[in-house]
Amino acid sequence: MRDIAVFSGSAHPELAAEVCAHLGVPLSPTRLNRFANDCLEVQLRANCRERDVFLIQPLVKPVQEHLVELLLMCDAARGASAGRITVVMPHYSYARSDKKDAPRISLGGRLVADLLVAAGAGRVLAMTLHAPQVHGFFSVPVDHLHALRELAAHFRQYDLSRTTVVSPDLGNAKEAAAFARMIGAQVAAGAKQRYADDRVTISSVIGDVAGRDVIVLDDEIAKGSTVLELLDRLRESGPRSIRIACTHGLFAAGALKRLTEQDDVLEIVCTNTVPVPVDDHEEYGAYRDKLRVLSIAPALAEAVRRIHNGQSVSALFDAPKDE
Repeated sequence: MRDIAVFSGSAHPELAAEVCAHLGVPLSPTRLNRFANDCLEVQLRANCRERDVFLIQPLVKPVQEHLVELLLMCDAARGASAGRITVVMPHYSYARSDKKDAPRISLGGRLVADLLVAAGAGRVLAMTLHAPQVHGFFSVPVDHLHALRELAAHFRQYDLSRTTVVSPDLGNAKEAAAFARMIGAQVAAGAKQRYADDRVTISSVIGDVAGRDVIVLDDEIAKGSTVLELLDRLRESGPRSIRIACTHGLFAAGALKRLTEQDDVLEIVCTNTVPVPVDDHEEYGAYRDKLRVLSIAPALAEAVRRIHNGQSVSALFDAPKDE
């Protein structure tokens, strides 16, 4: 591919390298420097002038560091006369701050969107935003991919004749229903109420799960509090088997350990939108037995290719519509 330059921040260079391998283009080098006063400086070490520049950076821990780094990358590309700047953000963590549900509360999702545009982003490529309406926070075009096809391809290896896809809450039920249609399964949802970031209650599960093979589907798993609460409710109905799936496997604060210790959970499936934090744990061998990490690099690479060539992205990656 000609006239394209792909750069990676420090959040997930392995994913960026895999995307470039599928595109057949080199990953251009980036230099990150930290001054004595703790300020960051970014240098894009390849020609950007009049080129189609793609900056790959998921917003993962430490989120604020990686956000500022991404803003500086946008600014550097704009200052280098890039023809177009596309931010490839596999995980937009601030998408959770999408509503004013308390007095005098900040809307981080919209603010960060404004910052990216102000820094020079002319387009955004995102994966499984927390809520579809986050599109509206951006004043530039947003291509919203999802990982349902990758997840469906994985689960089709099993007998799905008695399978129910369970959403932890009604907010994610539409995505769960779309996934259930893709694999020919039934759908159910938990009746959830959230009291704090890590404290939720699920009073019941709406749908048929008794004696069935259950796939718990969520957009992301952070501390795992919601999934663990849902597992308790599911057990009351006696499912035949339980598997867990999500797009963003953040697994913060020991969540992966807690989930893998659930004896009736056969498998935990996520994608590599974020670096899965397994290498920090001595119990990695135990995690590996249940954890499956699917690559979304081919999907991202195809979307980048289509954006660069002016082809339709929605034709391949638009969220499934209700039938």
